[in-house]
Amino acid sequence: MKKMIVIVLTAVAAITAVIILNNTDAKADKVIYVALNGDDENNGTKSKPFRTLEKAASVAQAGTTVYIREGTYHEKLVVKHSGTDSNPIIFSAYQDEKVVISGSNHTESDGDTALITIDDKNNISIFGLSIQDLSTNLSDETVIGIYVTGSSSHITLENNHVHGITTNSENGNGHGIAIYGTGEMNDINIVNNIVEELKLGSSEAIVLNGNINGFTVNGNTVRRSDNIGIDMIGYEGISKDKEHDFVRNGMVKDNDVYEISSFGNPAYGEEYSAAGIYVDGGKNISIEGNTVYKNDIGIEATSEHSGKSADNITITNNVVYHNYYTGISIGGYDENRGGTKNTTIAHNIMYRNDTEGLEGGQLLLQYNTQYNSIEGNILTAGPSRIFIANYFTANKENELKNNVFHSEEGKEGIWVWKDEEYRSFSEFLEASNGDESSRYIDPEYRNEKTFDFDLIEDSPAKEIIE
Repeated sequence: MKKMIVIVLTAVAAITAVIILNNTDAKADKVIYVALNGDDENNGTKSKPFRTLEKAASVAQAGTTVYIREGTYHEKLVVKHSGTDSNPIIFSAYQDEKVVISGSNHTESDGDTALITIDDKNNISIFGLSIQDLSTNLSDETVIGIYVTGSSSHITLENNHVHGITTNSENGNGHGIAIYGTGEMNDINIVNNIVEELKLGSSEAIVLNGNINGFTVNGNTVRRSDNIGIDMIGYEGISKDKEHDFVRNGMVKDNDVYEISSFGNPAYGEEYSAAGIYVDGGKNISIEGNTVYKNDIGIEATSEHSGKSADNITITNNVVYHNYYTGISIGGYDENRGGTKNTTIAHNIMYRNDTEGLEGGQLLLQYNTQYNSIEGNILTAGPSRIFIANYFTANKENELKNNVFHSEEGKEGIWVWKDEEYRSFSEFLEASNGDESSRYIDPEYRNEKTFDFDLIEDSPAKEIIE
């Protein structure tokens, strides 16, 4: 019940932000304006706007909407004050004007450099801005588009375009949007943003890390970047509260994530190791309705820390296709990592992944997977012909039922279970204790050539997976 309440509240907050921000005549305690032809000695009205974001942030108290007029602002926005539940502070592009916050004039220095920073502030919305062109050559500087940290809560980042955030150092780090809960955060909403064209080093395009309890990542497009797309992390020592140093109780829904690959990233060389959507030690997270393609790994849930797990992750109704290594992966990549438990992988389409022939198949079960349910999925093999790849034996109580494996005339299927290879579907079912309701048949997609994976009306797969 607590989980449902968190999700409902975050959805309500996001909807409320849309209503407010789409109405330029919205009532607020105060509306102030910033424009490139303004002056910080003005009073901040539409006819006499401020000149700088710094001035607007210093003036904006609870209940203030800051409208930013079109143009390119070569300065950082640091939020100075908190709003309240009933009177948030909103920073928004005015109407449909294009507002750019640019880091092109940035002078490099060690530490974290962000174009927008929200640190220990509550009830803040950032809406409709382009955040771009921030780069570094320093290994000790982390460049970030939007950075939320401390115990900030009730934060909405919506309809922004984050791009051109770049680290050129082999050992560097960059983020498009970074949410770091050093104290407990609640009600974090990342909605309908475009995050793209990033060089991230060892970091991620969108990341939630540390003590974050309640979040929504919904309707975003994340693409064309050289490391992980959307990441929920735990156990990295971010939070001051070590018992709650992990992301939990949230939803990743209806995002498009594609062309995410670490291949050629100086931090990874020629490894295909970047997931489109990744849970690294998070708990009680729903990953639903996403379209994930042409990444190294489509969706991955595990923990990189020994003795820790991704726990109670629900991966449902996603379309995962043409990823280079594997479609969906659970478990640690070696025996020094953690694992995945109490997780459900259900009603997903996994279609012709493993395009680089790396033997990850459509579904990859790695080290220490326990008490997971794999049900009602449709899997179509890629060039390797591997449906399920399970090269570790330290797995137990993983249940497979009501899955459909796509039988194609003239092509064989391969299943690997506990490091044994099977080319007979019946032998695989016996080895994996799979249920007899699963089938090796043609599911009869409506039009797979156009990636329409709806089933035809009389598809034999329907009664199996529903």
